[in-house]
Amino acid sequence: MLPGGHEDAEPHGVTPAGALPQGRALQRELEPFHVSLIIFLGRAWDAVTDPAIGFLVSKSPRRKYGKLVPWIACSMPFGVLCYCMMWFTLSDATPASLKFLWYLFMYSIFQTCMTCHHVPYSSLTMFLGGTQRDRDSATAYRMGLEVFSTLLGSGIQGQIVGSYHAHMMNGCYVSKETLPNASTYSLTDSLENTRRAYIFASLVLGSIYCLSCLVLIFGVREQPGPLSPLGKVELPFASCLRMIMGHKPYTQLLCGFLFASLAFQITQGIFAFFCTHAAGLSGKFQHLVLIMLVTASLSIPFWQWFLGRFGKKTAVSLGLALIIPALVAITQVTHNFLAFVFLVMMAGCSMAVLYLLPWSMLPDAVDDFMLRNPSCLNLEALFYSFYVFFNKFAGGLAVGISTLGLHFAGYHAGDCTHNRSVILTLQLLMAPVPISLLLIAIIVFCLHPINEERRKQMRMEMEAMGHRVQCGSQEQTQG
Repeated sequence: MLPGGHEDAEPHGVTPAGALPQGRALQRELEPFHVSLIIFLGRAWDAVTDPAIGFLVSKSPRRKYGKLVPWIACSMPFGVLCYCMMWFTLSDATPASLKFLWYLFMYSIFQTCMTCHHVPYSSLTMFLGGTQRDRDSATAYRMGLEVFSTLLGSGIQGQIVGSYHAHMMNGCYVSKETLPNASTYSLTDSLENTRRAYIFASLVLGSIYCLSCLVLIFGVREQPGPLSPLGKVELPFASCLRMIMGHKPYTQLLCGFLFASLAFQITQGIFAFFCTHAAGLSGKFQHLVLIMLVTASLSIPFWQWFLGRFGKKTAVSLGLALIIPALVAITQVTHNFLAFVFLVMMAGCSMAVLYLLPWSMLPDAVDDFMLRNPSCLNLEALFYSFYVFFNKFAGGLAVGISTLGLHFAGYHAGDCTHNRSVILTLQLLMAPVPISLLLIAIIVFCLHPINEERRKQMRMEMEAMGHRVQCGSQEQTQG
């Protein structure tokens, strides 16, 4: 989720949840209410498909090209097609109800295709071979490149669409100062160019997506292990769910991840709105978001070294606590861009921990489950799918909390100035609320039962099991 996604913000994000409402409303294709309804229904559908796709991936057999890679390969063309079709402009004569159904269908199918890609893609971390350190390193590379891809996608779409958007806004400004008939043609032409720009940007981003998927498909080979044979799950969904949710290290990790993700997504969701109406930096929030993401991307290698040196529980606790003084200071500083730059750099360092550490701790919880339940293997995709689900669930909660808070504070869209209660609500949502959630997350992570000693013990057990499996296969070959 790109920070700064509130309704008063206009970041050029590439995620459909951020790009669709801005693009479709900008092109006058849908009413704002219809856009909001599409986003809500699409997220609800996405929440259902995450565990469902995770279970289907776990149930799928291993084929010639692997168990997970075929899911990525098959979902790629449909995902690109649906993303491009979301920006396809229907005829002006099309009824509004049909437009709504068209974009809702395309958005939901696109979300499903992305789930079919992301669940097996994130699960691949368990099947790259190597040691625990190699797996942690692969997770760091993956999360670092995900942050970089967010920057790249935002920059590409922003550059392509930004110039046409500015030209259209200039046309709107000119139309207020001239006769309507004199400016109608220019404004219509600018709007049509903006529509073409969105379609062209979707084609460029779709091409990059295809290229990256092809690199993965032809460059990655799944490697089964003693506890990850890449087989087919035989248990029903209810039994798998009961066993996974009954595993204490995993449920604790989910809870900690939920509270930490909720804290960050609340601050991200209102950041642009806070900068505009509370901090006096209405034209600077996009630069602050860029600085935050760049800092997060550059900080991931440091935190990867830190967790290897001092342990994961120490790294996640210290990293999440780093943003707390930054949030307190942000609510106290106004009209000071340089101070905000320093504070968002601190927040970016802490954000890198959220990107890296929970995902780095997840494979350890999966290993612990497999060692304790050797008869219930091949559930890696289901573990990762619930992780994705809880991250999206936190995003929905964050939107609901911030929206309700501003509603009860008396916020009215379109007002140039807001009363004191709205500003106070923004300050509460920016500091006390996320800080409380972060403190809960830190406590949960500190109580996580898998420490460095347990990781060392699991590594020894898996090495012994791999040695036994290797000896058994050699005896069968000799026999």
